[in-house]
Amino acid sequence: MKRLTKAEEEIMQIIWRLGRCTVRDIREDIGGDPLPPHSSISTIVRILETKEFLGHKAYGRTYEYFPIIEREVYSKQSLQKLVGDYFGGSMDRLVSFMVQENDLSIKELAELLDKLEEE
Repeated sequence: MKRLTKAEEEIMQIIWRLGRCTVRDIREDIGGDPLPPHSSISTIVRILETKEFLGHKAYGRTYEYFPIIEREVYSKQSLQKLVGDYFGGSMDRLVSFMVQENDLSIKELAELLDKLEEE
């Protein structure tokens, strides 16, 4: 699976949340005054199609886009890459790092262990 740039991932997060949507829907979701240019969002969406993250259905001149890759699949792949690149492939090192950096409290760690035991 191909990697996404930050901008591509931001657009994919919106599409995963909205489901089927148009470039107009994406622009409105981003918001701001003024809205981001239609051409900029359209370019990113076409790149996402090329990378096979999106498909589309045409309604005349309007395209409705939909995700082909599920958020969970991309999340799993991204986490595996993060662990491989920065923690030598060890989830233990990742958890240890998170505890040391106070990103994961002892209570949260205990809840995580309980959840893992249930599964």
